[in-house]
Amino acid sequence: MSRWRPPPEKSTALITRAGHDRLKAELDELWRVKRPEVVKALAAAAAEGDRSENAEYTYRKKQLGEIDRRVRYLGKRVPALKVVEQAPSDPDAVFFGAWVELERVDSGALARYRIVGPDETDAQAGWISIDSPLARALLKKRIDDEVEAQLPGGPARFAIVAVEYPDPS
Repeated sequence: MSRWRPPPEKSTALITRAGHDRLKAELDELWRVKRPEVVKALAAAAAEGDRSENAEYTYRKKQLGEIDRRVRYLGKRVPALKVVEQAPSDPDAVFFGAWVELERVDSGALARYRIVGPDETDAQAGWISIDSPLARALLKKRIDDEVEAQLPGGPARFAIVAVEYPDPS
């Protein structure tokens, strides 16, 4: 069995200021705090002798690999991101950073989403990636426009009820 995986699709390199600050803080935390702790614990586990039967050593080695993988990813991703801090010139249209209130055409159910970068999505908070099918369908649309998006549950039609942008300050 091979370990080769196809490269992931390129994701949009946009992010909000808050998301960028969070990623930088995560990178700093991993590099300056967690990694040194794990290295110290790994050295202590390695000093105990037979590594082949040392569960602590195996666990710490795996943990260090996960931290290094995330640090490598963030080290490349953070400098490549473009921080979007201002609202678009047309605040009535849907663009990056917008809060969009939608009404499902078939059921009348309301939903509210914020379009953010792929590195800061949060389903519980209603933050969807700009690369998602729904966000792609919404981009450049206006209030009262109807859009159709291919969702995991099948195609769905939505009417845009409201569009607003967070205060930049």
